[in-house]
Amino acid sequence: MLTLADGRRVFVKAASSEHAPAVADFHRREIAITRQLDTPWTPRLLDAYDDGTWVAGVYEEIQGRLPTQPWRPDELDRALATLVELTDALTPPPVDHALLREPRLGGWQALAAGGGEPVERLRTMDPWAVDHLEDIANLETQAPHALAGEALQHGDLYPFNIMLNDERIFVIDWPHAWIGAPHCDTVTLLSSASLSGVDPQKLAERHPLTRAAGKEQIDVTLAAHAGFLLRIATSVGAEADQNLVAMMTALGLASVRWLRNRL
Repeated sequence: MLTLADGRRVFVKAASSEHAPAVADFHRREIAITRQLDTPWTPRLLDAYDDGTWVAGVYEEIQGRLPTQPWRPDELDRALATLVELTDALTPPPVDHALLREPRLGGWQALAAGGGEPVERLRTMDPWAVDHLEDIANLETQAPHALAGEALQHGDLYPFNIMLNDERIFVIDWPHAWIGAPHCDTVTLLSSASLSGVDPQKLAERHPLTRAAGKEQIDVTLAAHAGFLLRIATSVGAEADQNLVAMMTALGLASVRWLRNRL
């Protein structure tokens, strides 16, 4: 957070392509995407800088805070209600399709084909998932059809990418946006909310975006979401950020539990 000469406060994200090329690419994509977003629930890009090495995005300061964790029911209800409005505003997507990447989904097929230590690690986390690895991998193959749609999806919708104040919910950090079925972000958020002791199924049955989706669409979303997280979590080495690995493991297993209960 920076204070400008005129007293305004702004939020700046910056990275070097030489020292952190992946992060710099994320910033470039987020700048390009956010520049085309114009909703009350998304941050406003004020300026950007890119000299080929250093890239920086300057965003308006959001007067708010992260949601309380574990989730407070009233804050979760507000976030879920905002998703309905946001999804409506972003369908059809107001963003140039060429800016977007493929969704960060899937991993069970790679686990099933590779076997070895990642699968053994997974067995210590969730034996059921390994015992049903082929079935979940087959479910994942249906993703291109089951998750097709015309809604811009955030692609990384967890509590750490949500801010709120007394008036509004904001969804921040958009480098992983993709175009798909309207229910996908809601499933991701509900799955992560189960870590707060929330029953995601009960909320999904009431929420307009998940209620409108077919059972298979929800199942495939959960499978593809968990596969992405758990393939990485079980495959990385000791040099990886262990806090990030623990987070991915918890979120992936939460989706597997919900999927298991549904099946």
